[in-house]
Amino acid sequence: MSASYVYIMTNQRKGTLYVGATTDLVKRVWEHKSKTIPGFTQKYNLCQLVYYEVHQSILEAARRERRFKNWCREWKINLIEEVNPEWRDLYKDICS
Repeated sequence: MSASYVYIMTNQRKGTLYVGATTDLVKRVWEHKSKTIPGFTQKYNLCQLVYYEVHQSILEAARRERRFKNWCREWKINLIEEVNPEWRDLYKDICS
């Protein structure tokens, strides 16, 4: 099985947050950044990858994504700040 990912996109530090799951993180983040897919992330210009985690399967990633979506905003912000206190865009990191 290939890896799967849960990720969080934003438009600015402590801005609007979007939680997603995918099997191809580089491609999916590129799609958000290039606004090739209409929807929430395009509407709110969510083009910064600020958090991601790796899972063994898409089922695990999807379960975690659903949990994240039920979390309050403060918990998501705390999670991001634990691993990415500067709110850096992690896209370049995952491309290298």
